[in-house]
Amino acid sequence: MPVDDSPTLAAAAAPVGVDAHWLGVVLPKRLARRSVTRNLLRRQIRAAVLRHQAALPPGLWVVRLRAPFAPAEYISAASLPLRRAARDELDALMRDACAALPRSARPGRSPSRRGRAGSSTA
Repeated sequence: MPVDDSPTLAAAAAPVGVDAHWLGVVLPKRLARRSVTRNLLRRQIRAAVLRHQAALPPGLWVVRLRAPFAPAEYISAASLPLRRAARDELDALMRDACAALPRSARPGRSPSRRGRAGSSTA
């Protein structure tokens, strides 16, 4: 008898739903030392994905912090300049991710046909 209602291994292995966007966030402590900064970045990442959700195809998306923010430039752990810089960089990242997708993988687009509509090859 389960003690909680968390999904079982079989349910977790089920394919992602048609309209599902799953998000993974990796923020190493060595790159963002303070938990306040990591939490701010998590909130900014979630907000960026929600802003660009219509342009992203459903699936599993992972965002990883690869470089530290300069502590001299962002003195406060949750400063407004840090929030703006993170938002701008995430928006650029999402635009680049959407632009890099093949046309057939973009949401709202039907795969292109080789011939014109109404033409026959007989």
